[in-house]
Amino acid sequence: MHFPLNIPLGKSEISIHFLCETIAYAAGYRYYTYLRKNEKDTISDNHRMIIFVGAAIGAFLGSHCLGILEQPQKLSQMDWMYFMANTTIIGGLLGGLLGVELTKKQIGVTVSSGDLMVYPIIVSMIIGRTGCFLAGLTDGTYGTPSNLPWAINLGDGVPRHPTSLYEMLFWVLLWLALAGLEKRYELANGARFKILMVGYLIFRFCIEFIKPGFVFNFGLSVLQLASLAGLAYYYKVILYPSKNLKAYA
Repeated sequence: MHFPLNIPLGKSEISIHFLCETIAYAAGYRYYTYLRKNEKDTISDNHRMIIFVGAAIGAFLGSHCLGILEQPQKLSQMDWMYFMANTTIIGGLLGGLLGVELTKKQIGVTVSSGDLMVYPIIVSMIIGRTGCFLAGLTDGTYGTPSNLPWAINLGDGVPRHPTSLYEMLFWVLLWLALAGLEKRYELANGARFKILMVGYLIFRFCIEFIKPGFVFNFGLSVLQLASLAGLAYYYKVILYPSKNLKAYA
């Protein structure tokens, strides 16, 4: 296999990363609409739409702002194109969370709006990371050089940690874990989304150690600091996990 695995189209080609990203958004939305039809949603259509707008704005700003901070030594190159070209999922999730919470406070919604999005997010992430892997080195999500048996040459002749594959495995395991939990326990309102966020923030904090990029003198990257900030926000989930679970009678 040669990376990037783009799709030929005449004298040009279609970016596999862009294609998978587009499919990820479409599949995630379709899965969400399917779940909403089959699960009771206590949030009205109007409030859902407003919350979506808040989430989208927060995710856009968070993704791009944290994306440019990921390489602080390059901030002197800042312009509109540089801003738009740099994104990160961590920033999107945390920014989307902030956007949702601020929006819900304004419109008076007190119940969780994220639980219904969890499985669609997982599906979207798996498809999106497939695109990241097939894009090779071009999207910057690759790992550091490695001598492990499963290390992969992503196009530069250097065997590397396939960090996109690691993340895909994480999402599959999280899906199975959540499904298993929901068979044994009744999850509290908002618990499904909180588990997703805590799990992913821990995963990203750990995997950043095997990804190249800027780190501060104390050994952590901007994304790791953002992950720690997110985990601090969810400290109650970490310290008191049993409050989010109730065994079925």
